[in-house]
Amino acid sequence: MKTNLFKKKSQINAPVETVFNWHARPGAIKRLSPPWDPLEVIHSSGGIHIGAQVVMKMKTGPIHYKWHARHIEYEKNSMFKDIQISGPFSKWVHTHRFEPIGNDRCLLEDTIEYALPFHPISTVIMDGFVQKKLNRIFTYRHHTTIDDIAGHQSAKQHGPLTILLSGASGLIGSTLIPFLTTGGHNVLKLVRRPPDKDKNEIYWDPASGKLELNAIAPIDIVIHLSGENIGEGRWTKEKKKRIINSRVKSTRLIAETISKMETPPKAFLCASAIGYYGNRGDTVLTEADKPGDDFISDVCRMWEKSADAAAQTGIRTVFLRFGIVLSPQGGALGKLLLPFQLGMGGKISSGRQFMSWIGIDDAVGAIHHTIFNDQITGPVNLVSPHPSTNKEFTRILSNVLSRPSCFTIPKKAIEIAFGKEMGRETILSSTRVKPAVLEKVGYQFRHPGLASALAHLLGKNNENLS
Repeated sequence: MKTNLFKKKSQINAPVETVFNWHARPGAIKRLSPPWDPLEVIHSSGGIHIGAQVVMKMKTGPIHYKWHARHIEYEKNSMFKDIQISGPFSKWVHTHRFEPIGNDRCLLEDTIEYALPFHPISTVIMDGFVQKKLNRIFTYRHHTTIDDIAGHQSAKQHGPLTILLSGASGLIGSTLIPFLTTGGHNVLKLVRRPPDKDKNEIYWDPASGKLELNAIAPIDIVIHLSGENIGEGRWTKEKKKRIINSRVKSTRLIAETISKMETPPKAFLCASAIGYYGNRGDTVLTEADKPGDDFISDVCRMWEKSADAAAQTGIRTVFLRFGIVLSPQGGALGKLLLPFQLGMGGKISSGRQFMSWIGIDDAVGAIHHTIFNDQITGPVNLVSPHPSTNKEFTRILSNVLSRPSCFTIPKKAIEIAFGKEMGRETILSSTRVKPAVLEKVGYQFRHPGLASALAHLLGKNNENLS
């Protein structure tokens, strides 16, 4: 059978053992999955050793399929190889090689030998497309590997941590967990259903005040990300009550529980949002600014206040004030992507309202930076240094996707669709926020510019984008 070859090489500024171990740890597959075509691991066993297998649910565009792979070769700190058992190719052999360059650098090389079904006709028609797609995927994979390892290298003197996390299934939590586990950390997940001990799950029920942590081994860090989704469903009285209670009750429960532990955690990182500042037009806002006077501002203020028990007992308490977190797998970008891909995107109302955004990898990177930086306490804005107006965001997203964006969504349409209060405080709100704390402590953004962030998340060429 005639086969084709694809290769991708990158130099990484880390010892070969570090890079090999990163690939061998739980979460590596998830971190290497491109967000524009994410995969779901259905079953895996054995890591990357010989005989290990993984079954994944994948998609290309609207087409879903399963991929079953088995590892057939393994040499520690040097290489491992897997083959496709079943999937879209007639043949697929993927060799991962790691070559040291002195003591502190190494070369990562991915080599894929593959054959398309219905050769030779399919090869003539499809091979150019396949090579282009593989280049997109492995460019993303290598950039992610380099950036993740650089982040972990900066904190390696602290050693592995045990981290307790709520909101594990959310957009941020589901990305943060594999980032942490590939760095060697142990993540315990709070769940509200019968826990699976093999998956490091711990039961809790904020509504009834149930959370037992005394039997758990010492916990180094607690990260609280769960809460009722503000952007889903209209703001009825019952919905607003759930939004408040889901944050205040859960945060208070965690704060009071960890404050009474014999060995309390070193830090408590609690989610909040830049909605704290309210609709402030084009005023530049930092962590020093006071809260706004609308519903979301009140929610954030109560949310942060409910962590008092932890702060008062000396636990370093941080409020992660998230901006608009960008990922094609959910949130604002996930909702915007299809209409923009269809050429039906456009600005909202005047388009002058500011959108303080952050790419999902920088949101995760900033959380990691906050874990290991004792200088950070109190509020920290998780936003890019370069907020954009809605009009700018529309233009740049359209450029990245190479699609027109000629429409304008009237203010009235937003108010009808979401209700006046929700529309005014979310989609029509203007909040121009600066990450003053992150800049002060020297966090290096992976993608400070919107074009770069979107190109990375959507697997597009970043050249000539602005």
